[in-house]
Amino acid sequence: MIKNKAYRILILFFLLFHIVNCQNIDYKILKTINGKDRPVWDKINEGISFSAYPAMPLTIGGVWVYGFRNDDNEMMRNAYKTTIAITLANSISLGMKAGFKRERPFVTYPNEITQRTHAGPLSFPSGHTTAAFATATSLSLSVKKWEIAVPAYLYAGLVGYSRMRLGVHYPSDVLAGALIGIGSGLLVWKIDKLIRK
Repeated sequence: MIKNKAYRILILFFLLFHIVNCQNIDYKILKTINGKDRPVWDKINEGISFSAYPAMPLTIGGVWVYGFRNDDNEMMRNAYKTTIAITLANSISLGMKAGFKRERPFVTYPNEITQRTHAGPLSFPSGHTTAAFATATSLSLSVKKWEIAVPAYLYAGLVGYSRMRLGVHYPSDVLAGALIGIGSGLLVWKIDKLIRK
């Protein structure tokens, strides 16, 4: 069982490394999304992108307050699990950034990709996307209603799109961030289930 999981993790990292090295496809998709300047649309995307980090504590607080007000210990526990899942996802993302050291697309292609927001030097994976998908997954696992899950994942997808539109991430950065965010949420809930058994 452990051996199979180790192989899966190894394959996942191989695929992520391969995706990072498929620069040509990544670049073509990004160039299409990054496109020409559209001031209003670009401002909207900057707002969506910025909202990813404030959404994390708001989601955690919202789940916890709901549990507290309704005397729902399970929901309060979900708030703690959400905190752990988001922290884990962001830690993995930061570690991978330091390991891969991939330059931002606007640095690699300064004449073709337009930078529309401030960003640090490292690109892979997308931290904003990781945070958004970890938050969406944790919220969906906490509430377990499609009326919550669908908007949460649509929002997370918009965050990922906004990072490409703003020229600060490749599609593979966003895909990796989504996988890390979703995986972290699922892992924390799975571990909690095993602990309870």
